[in-house]
Amino acid sequence: MPSAAARVVLVTGVSRFLGARVANTLQADPGIERVIGVDTVPPTAPLGRTEFVRVDIRTPSIAKIISSAEVDTVVHLNMVTSPSAPRAKAKEFNVIGTMQLLAACQRSPDMRKLVVRSSAAVYGSSPMDPAVFTETDEPVEAPTSGYAKDAVEVEGYVRGLLRRRSDLTVSVLRFANFLGPGVDSPLTRYLRLPVVPTVLGFDPRLQFVHEDDGIEVLRRMTVERHPGTFNVAGDGVLLLSQALRRAGRPYVPMPAPSMSVMGDAGRRFAGLSGFSPELLRWLTYGRVIDTGRLEAELSWRPKYSTEAAFADFVSTQGLGRGAPLQLIDRLAAALGRG
Repeated sequence: MPSAAARVVLVTGVSRFLGARVANTLQADPGIERVIGVDTVPPTAPLGRTEFVRVDIRTPSIAKIISSAEVDTVVHLNMVTSPSAPRAKAKEFNVIGTMQLLAACQRSPDMRKLVVRSSAAVYGSSPMDPAVFTETDEPVEAPTSGYAKDAVEVEGYVRGLLRRRSDLTVSVLRFANFLGPGVDSPLTRYLRLPVVPTVLGFDPRLQFVHEDDGIEVLRRMTVERHPGTFNVAGDGVLLLSQALRRAGRPYVPMPAPSMSVMGDAGRRFAGLSGFSPELLRWLTYGRVIDTGRLEAELSWRPKYSTEAAFADFVSTQGLGRGAPLQLIDRLAAALGRG
């Protein structure tokens, strides 16, 4: 589709790796006059000509910025996904922050476009799942906690905005788990555990999206007009066992209740932030999403397949080497005490 002529773009969550990379990509577009990045803490990475404004999107101040800068395009990336964040605070950022942001968008006469980072986690993970989820499929078991539940609520509020402002172009992107050199997430910390716990009797099918492909999709959605909801993932799938073997990670199958014990050991030895319920379900049942709608809409295919995205992550993280035997012994002893 032709360019939607984004002139002034506001990017939320700009102090995190995804927001910073999106802002840096958009500011290189000569058709965009201004890129404004907002977050609650200053960015650690250089933002070039992106204008940083320290603001909490949970407050009315975000509306003043959108209005005074005549923002016409908002790219909403400020979603807290880490289980290490206090749950009440994460929900406030994800849900209350989004509500405040959408209210500001609704009131602004300059607003033309909204791009929202969502997650394939909205489909949940269940033993009764379809082989592949399309955008029109409903979850067999809707998420009931954590970031996944927040993403479902956020999408509901976005649909409400579209009903009130049907003139807006709204793009909702349901990303598979990001992987790549710059990604730090509950998944990457899990994969870096010296001994990786898996759920006994299960070998889930997994999908990943490389950070470069995710950035390109966000760029295209920002500078072009592509309304709708789209799944985003690399082609193909990997079984968890295949992924761990390729990463050279020793793994220990164990009953699901024991995973929390392993998570405690991981916090002591590897800095893991714990296993959220949605991560545990995903590591049990997996999830596969269909990306045909996105590829048809953009006439584009991701550069990295799921397998290639994982391979790039492994090569840049120095994985592929097994854990020392003494460390395995220490973890086994910790499990025994649990």
